[in-house]
Amino acid sequence: MSAVHSDPARAAESPRATTVVELVGGTPLVRIRRIAPPAGVRIFAKLEYFNPGGSVKDRPALQMVLDALADGRLTPQKTLIDSTSGNTGVAYSWIGAAMGFSVALVMPANVSIARKRITAAFGARIIYSDPMEGSDGAIRKVRRLVEEEPDRYFYPDQYSNESNPRAHYLSTGQEIWKQTGGQVTHFVCGIGTGGTVMGTGRRLREHRRDIRVIAVEPAEALHGLEGLKHMPSSIVPSIYREAELDEKLSVGTEEGWEMADRLLAEEGLLVGRSAGAAMVGAMRVAQGLAAEGQTGTIVTLFPDRADRYFEPAPRNSR
Repeated sequence: MSAVHSDPARAAESPRATTVVELVGGTPLVRIRRIAPPAGVRIFAKLEYFNPGGSVKDRPALQMVLDALADGRLTPQKTLIDSTSGNTGVAYSWIGAAMGFSVALVMPANVSIARKRITAAFGARIIYSDPMEGSDGAIRKVRRLVEEEPDRYFYPDQYSNESNPRAHYLSTGQEIWKQTGGQVTHFVCGIGTGGTVMGTGRRLREHRRDIRVIAVEPAEALHGLEGLKHMPSSIVPSIYREAELDEKLSVGTEEGWEMADRLLAEEGLLVGRSAGAAMVGAMRVAQGLAAEGQTGTIVTLFPDRADRYFEPAPRNSR
């Protein structure tokens, strides 16, 4: 084991911003080494929890807000409202606090306590939907609220808003290309709204047409990979276009959870279960390349940290 030393001189290279919203993006890429892919294949992970709000959703949330402010859909008199399973809600909440507009969120009642507390701490109003209806139930509820009071709300609708994939086209895809020195051959990404895989894939293909874009979804309709969508049983987001994918992989809940545990124990990466699923997908792609005698550079994306899913211990626990 080699020693790792920090370089104090790098502090001078750290970003200096006039507001926290300027710190969205520019997240690091790390090579996965101990969960070793086959010889000749490299796997890198983009660590999106380095965003100010702790997840990849900071990117589309900010882009949707900026575009709406620019064209007048969002004004100081309106409340931003959207459905969310958690991370986009956190992003809207801190951006609203930083930029000075009010936020209301519709989320399933069974999202993690950590996410509920974080959004509330930023001042967002939380409206709960039926936990048994999942993210689709939250979508239906927010649409009813907006229909009842259209002048009160700005509804960005992350599932239908083209600013969502645009955020990743403008930032995530370009960052990956530069960080790999143009050597990326495969991009493997979980499907939530579809914005990340769509926007990133489009930008990467502008640089290199033969890059393969591969999506990962839960294998089951009722799954435990929070933040991911099982498309065959869900309301399919209009921004998601399956024809643009080269492949779609199904990952079971247990596989995703076990891989997240391995990333923690073997790589020191405290990431969420959706990141575990993405890593399972990346390893499958790597094994497929090796079986065909091919090499490659695979980039996957870890959306958030695992501590966002931690539940507090009971009061009487020791």
